[in-house]
Amino acid sequence: MAASPLTLAPRRAVDASVDHGIQAIVAGTATGSTCSTDLAATPWTFDTVPGYGPGASMGDVIPTGSPRQGELPAEYREASEDELHARIRAAKETLGDRVVVLGHFYQRDEVVRHADYVGDSFQLANAAKAHPEAEAIVFCGVHFMAETADLLSGPGQAVILPNLAAGCSMADMADIDQVEECWEQLEDVYGPLDEPDADGFLPVIPVTYMNSSAAIKGFVGRHGGIVCTSSNARTVLEWAFARGRRVLFFPDQHLGRNTAKAMGVPLERMPMWNPHRPLGGSSEQDLRDARVILWHGFCSVHRRFTVDQIDRARAEHPGVRVIVHPECPMPVVDAADEAGSTDVIRRAIESATAPTTFAIGTEINLVQRLAAQHPQHTIFCLDPVVCPCSTMYRIHPGYLAWTLEELVAGRVVNRITVADEVAAPARVALERMLAAKPASATPARTA
Repeated sequence: MAASPLTLAPRRAVDASVDHGIQAIVAGTATGSTCSTDLAATPWTFDTVPGYGPGASMGDVIPTGSPRQGELPAEYREASEDELHARIRAAKETLGDRVVVLGHFYQRDEVVRHADYVGDSFQLANAAKAHPEAEAIVFCGVHFMAETADLLSGPGQAVILPNLAAGCSMADMADIDQVEECWEQLEDVYGPLDEPDADGFLPVIPVTYMNSSAAIKGFVGRHGGIVCTSSNARTVLEWAFARGRRVLFFPDQHLGRNTAKAMGVPLERMPMWNPHRPLGGSSEQDLRDARVILWHGFCSVHRRFTVDQIDRARAEHPGVRVIVHPECPMPVVDAADEAGSTDVIRRAIESATAPTTFAIGTEINLVQRLAAQHPQHTIFCLDPVVCPCSTMYRIHPGYLAWTLEELVAGRVVNRITVADEVAAPARVALERMLAAKPASATPARTA
C-alpha cells in the first residue's frame, strides 16, 4: 500500500496591522511587549502635548516651536475603523484624479491601504513630481517628506500632511543655524569653500539626507551640494567625490558611515561633527585628513537594533537571512547578511523563490506588512519589542478621512508650503538627487 502524501498544516495568516497587535498586547490578549503602552491610545490624545509621541523617538528632545496638530473633529475621533475606511474610500472616489495619496512604507497598514503609491522617500518624491494633474497631494508620511513634495510639485498643487505633528527627530538633529555655523568653522580650516583647487575640486561638498528640513536642503543647494536617500546614498557620494575633496554628510551618521565604509573610506577618515563642540569635537588635522565628516545624528528606530538581536535570531533560526537598514549602527550592518533601503529589503523578499526565514532590521510596520504579504516565508523583526516610528504613527485614518472630506468640501487643511527663498536652492539640490538614480527607483502603484 502506497504511503499517503505528507500533509503540511497551513500557515497561520499574519495580520498586517501593527496597531491591532499593540492593542492586543496592551489588553493582555496576546503575548509580546511594546516600548510604550501609550501606543494603544489614538494619536490625537497627544496632539496638544509637546514631544514626538509614544514610540521609538519618545525620548528625543523636540525643538521648541515644532508644529502641533489642532483638535480633530469629534466625528472622526469617535468613528469606528470600518466607518473611517468607508469615508476615505467615498471621498477618494468623489475626488478622483484631483487628489493623489502617497503612503510611506512605515505608515500603519490602516493608512497604506488607501495610498495610490507606496514607497520610500526617494520613490514618493518621484511620484509627487509625476502627477501635475492632481490638485492636491496628500502625503501620509512626515513633515520633511511633505516639504519635499511641495518643492517638486506644481505651483497650483496643494501638499497636505494629515497630521502636522508628524515630524522627524532625526531631521530635527541638524537645524539650519547649526549647519551654517559648521560651514563657517570649516571655512576657517579649509579656506574659501566655493573656490576649487588646481585639480578642480572644492574643499567640501555638503550632502544632506532626505530626512532634513527644506531649509537644510536649501543650504545644500546654495553650496553646490546634493540630497540623498538610503536608496541612492552610494550614487550620491560618488557624485560628491567627483566634485570635492571631502563630504559633509548630515544628519544621519550611520547611513553616512555605512555607505562610505562600503566604498572603501577608512573609519579614521570619517570624523564626527558634534554641533555643540568647537570644530565639532575634532582637531584641525582630523578635519584636513577627512574624507567624510559625519553629523552627530541618528534614527531612533534603527538605533534600537543590536548585534545581540542578530546573534539570537541566528541561534533560534539556523539559516536565517538577516537584512537591515543602513541607518542601523555599523556593527549591526556588519553582522547582517545584507543592508539596504526599505525598497531593497522589500525587493529581496519578493525575489526569494524558496521559502526563507528573514530577520529584518527596520520599522515594524513594513516588516509586519511584508510578513502578511509573503506567507510562504517566515518574516520577523529583529527587535522583539514592538516599537514603531513615533512620528509616522501620528498619521491615523481619522486624519486622512478628515483631510480628504475637507477637500471634497472645497477646503484645504494642513497645507505644507516652502518659502520661495528656500524653495529655489532646495529644488536645485533635489533635482540633482533625482538625477542620481539607483538601479530601481519606481514607486509601487497600488491596486
